[in-house]
Amino acid sequence: MAETTAPIQRALISVSNKSGLVEFCRSLTEEFNVEIISTGGTLKALEEASISAVEISQFTNFPEMMDGRVKTLHPKVHGGILARREQDQGIMKENNILAIDLVVVNLYPFKETISKPDVSLEEAIENIDIGGPSMVRSAAKNNKYVGVVVEPEDYPLILKEMKSKGSLSQEMRSSLATKAFNHTANYDTVISVIYLH
Repeated sequence: MAETTAPIQRALISVSNKSGLVEFCRSLTEEFNVEIISTGGTLKALEEASISAVEISQFTNFPEMMDGRVKTLHPKVHGGILARREQDQGIMKENNILAIDLVVVNLYPFKETISKPDVSLEEAIENIDIGGPSMVRSAAKNNKYVGVVVEPEDYPLILKEMKSKGSLSQEMRSSLATKAFNHTANYDTVISVIYLH
């Protein structure tokens, strides 16, 4: 795979674990001029820290709906993540799709939810993340162009590489993609075990 190291201009960030979020996003916006797109609680945390971010419904021009069940499942999101930067330029322009270069997502805390002694099946089901794994897998698939981060512990690595190289190397993006696929596989395994019982 040929090395592709365009600078990160736009990041989609939607996390349940807010650890290190504010510091990471502040560095992205202030040091690297990255535009942040965000959702729900993540957006609220950024706004409270006076970090500029675009709400996902403003980015897609389509409202969040069904109590938050549908917010990132949209062609502007997945087209932006999955776009092959050279050959898809025409279709992107035609459909007003903007490239998303970095996806930072960690998933609804399903394992923690089902560990509670009084958890109902309905609560467990509502904590099955759909949009998060979809974005993670899209970004991991398109790691030639897109970085994907599923663990806050990787934030310093991302910033260090951006500072030293101006972007993320293919080696780094491939490593992050491997971690991302493992993350979603483990997540689905936990869910499948619950449904067996």
